[in-house]
Amino acid sequence: MIGIYEEKIDTIPSLIIVDAEKNDVALPVITYFHGFTSAKEHNLPLAFLLAQKGYRVILPDSKYHGARENSIHAEERQLSFWDIVVQNVTELQYIKDYVDEAGLLLDDRFGVAGTSMGGITTSAAITQYEWVKAAAILMGTPKITTFAQEIIDAFKQKGDLPVEQKEITNLLDQLAKYDLSQQPEKLNERPLFIWHGEADEIVPFNHAYSFYKQVAPTYANSKDIVFLGEANRGHKVGRFATLETVKWFVDHL
Repeated sequence: MIGIYEEKIDTIPSLIIVDAEKNDVALPVITYFHGFTSAKEHNLPLAFLLAQKGYRVILPDSKYHGARENSIHAEERQLSFWDIVVQNVTELQYIKDYVDEAGLLLDDRFGVAGTSMGGITTSAAITQYEWVKAAAILMGTPKITTFAQEIIDAFKQKGDLPVEQKEITNLLDQLAKYDLSQQPEKLNERPLFIWHGEADEIVPFNHAYSFYKQVAPTYANSKDIVFLGEANRGHKVGRFATLETVKWFVDHL
């Protein structure tokens, strides 16, 4: 039987999905980050399938989401998007510390994945933590400064940019530290799975695909880096992407 356990990791409301008979046993761990305006519970189907394969899956709520929403206004949350991503990356260390201290991580097999904002978080985490052994980016972008600039440009075209240029410059400087596309050597040939819908209207498909084309030749084992594009698929993860993500982790973590 697969169990779902509510846990507060540091200050992070989280769900832990694991075979109930192995709840106290060291297992490979995957932390899965949800998308913008979503919440941890929305990724339970994928977590269930991974838990069936022997993983302990941790689903955290991001700042201003789920149990941490705190009645925040939609515009304020939108303006906090990049702060949320950076905080996710910081809090991933707290999650890693939690499983280490509790003796719940098997052989340092710690993976990270996420959808949309969670995929962006995943790519950023790779730049910060060598202990991430495998990662999956679904509908995210490793080109986060490029994506941030495109969002800023869209606001400028509408004449509705609520921040000063100095703040924008500071933001882009900060994001460069987390931008995997600007420091692809941080991958260090770690297993990476990327899925993206070719008709994605929110996060450009070409961001992920061009990054894959850039870094794939640096891998000695071509099976360690996989890109799956899905035709006629917009900004929504379907069953195909879910099942392929599970298969990939089984082979690489």
